[in-house]
Amino acid sequence: MKGFRGSILVADLSTSDIRTESVKEEIARNFLGGAGYAVRYLYDLVEKDTDPLGPGNPLFFMTGPLMGTTAPSTGRWVVCARSPLTMLWGESNCGGSLGAELKFAGFDGILIKGASQNPVYLYVTEDTQELRDASHLWGLGTYETHRILQEDDTHSKIACIGPAGENLIKYAIISSEERAAGRTGMGAVMGSKRLKAIKVRGKNEHIDLENPEGFKKCAKEARDEVMSVFTSEMFQDLGTSSAVDMYNYRGELPIKYWTQGEFDEADSISGATMKETILVRNRHCFGCPIGCGRIINIKEGPYKTPGEIEGPEYETVAGFGSMILNSSLEAISHANYLCNDLGIDTISASGVIALLYYLYDKKIVTAPDLDGISPVWGDPDPIFKFLHKISFREGIGDTLADGSDAVGRKFGVPPDEIATVDGMEVPYHDLRSCFGMGLAYGVGPRGPCHTACDMYQTALGQPFPELGIVSPDQYDETATMTDACALLQDYRAFYTGVVMCVFCNPSPSSLGDMLTYATGFKIGIPEIKKIGERILNMKRLFNVKMGLTSDWDRLPDILVQPLSEGGASGKSPSWEKMLRQFYDFRKWDPVTGAPTREKREELGLPLL
Repeated sequence: MKGFRGSILVADLSTSDIRTESVKEEIARNFLGGAGYAVRYLYDLVEKDTDPLGPGNPLFFMTGPLMGTTAPSTGRWVVCARSPLTMLWGESNCGGSLGAELKFAGFDGILIKGASQNPVYLYVTEDTQELRDASHLWGLGTYETHRILQEDDTHSKIACIGPAGENLIKYAIISSEERAAGRTGMGAVMGSKRLKAIKVRGKNEHIDLENPEGFKKCAKEARDEVMSVFTSEMFQDLGTSSAVDMYNYRGELPIKYWTQGEFDEADSISGATMKETILVRNRHCFGCPIGCGRIINIKEGPYKTPGEIEGPEYETVAGFGSMILNSSLEAISHANYLCNDLGIDTISASGVIALLYYLYDKKIVTAPDLDGISPVWGDPDPIFKFLHKISFREGIGDTLADGSDAVGRKFGVPPDEIATVDGMEVPYHDLRSCFGMGLAYGVGPRGPCHTACDMYQTALGQPFPELGIVSPDQYDETATMTDACALLQDYRAFYTGVVMCVFCNPSPSSLGDMLTYATGFKIGIPEIKKIGERILNMKRLFNVKMGLTSDWDRLPDILVQPLSEGGASGKSPSWEKMLRQFYDFRKWDPVTGAPTREKREELGLPLL
């Protein structure tokens, strides 16, 4: 197959056996690569009684058919397994260059099975694939792990875990070049296998394409198209925090653990302020013309950085900023640095910590309950203490390491006061300002997710008319909104098979043309819609197999209670109405939550 390398590296850590297997063409044609390929592959290997942190839970690193080419923003790779945080489909993707390096080494993916008795890392080149001792790396942060593993080859690319992954924190990340495969706890799965890192060096940069000249022309046009869009220019200039002020005005910025509608100091933590104060330069992932990454340097003060480091993204800024009424961008940046080094997801970590601020304010918890720490609104210092306790499971950190729901169980907090769905902390686009985000959080394929259905962007004027995806009014709760959400979920599921960054939005027909020229598969608009719907429903089937029912599709009251101030004051979606419309459009069973037999047969999916 063109576009693919045709090989998956399979490493069984229990036996130290390493082999290769061919990419299955039937799966690739129906699901592409990335998470699409992974979910169809893993569905047959993972059972309801599979322990997410046991040796029987495979961990699948996967690239896509455009990886390593000149297609814009296709440098992301995915890692998938059963999630220890949600017990459902676990999926995370990461930027940087490791995915391209893996393709250049001759592999489309790496499947990790079993578990090692001792710490190891996997070394991969075109000629050598072997497990090496990692005892000297165990216990180190991700920055030091990267430094040591690159001492003999600075061009090699690393994916590794920090202490959080080693200690099985259920929202631990996998780090690569200061970027993070952040959500659903894939770092904990890696840690449970005693796999500290993967080191990859590839030198064959030629990817066989079906029509190289046609692809070259189409890819250039797509890059030009992407960079002609205002949002690309905005992300390039001010990063993902570019819209903090607008989100605050619209009521989209989450404030004071979802209970406040306005934050007077939002400007202090905005992308513009970052640019004016601590920004050094942009960072581009492989093949990305946008460069939304921020490299920062804080030269003095209590939050002085160890040189130039990765700056915080929007979700981190909101989580460690407005969620606790903290207006110090430097403190947020320090929290981001600690999370990156310790190996923790900034969204879940900040969600858990913000919950403590909320509970402390309501006098549900006290300082003695929190090992003497007093989380007072606006004070960032408790963040750093909590992050260390979480990463090493010290004291209260042992509970925090299992997520917000574990905190609720310990202190008797009703589930409706905890901002989680499927056991995972929701990301930071308040659904009261865009009702479609309710479906993004309540019925997400990997739990609550803002990239699997970025309706907050689409409602602002980013439609995909070729796919029938309109830009509804932000407060629309009719079928116009719910149908658009379903179609957008399908398209972003297609993206996870490509794999393409959701900030990059060439026209769907242009994306299909690039895939056709690359692979030789005919991928026009009908195929894009069908493949995306197939991937989305395959992830749903995986979740149903793991025990999900329609009862899991819910939103806690704290996310939907109308606020008395701000841009979305008085607004709240009619959740049950929207959910019924969504199920009708999807053809999902309202009791089991599963795609109907008719839908499974239509898409060629396994029958339950």
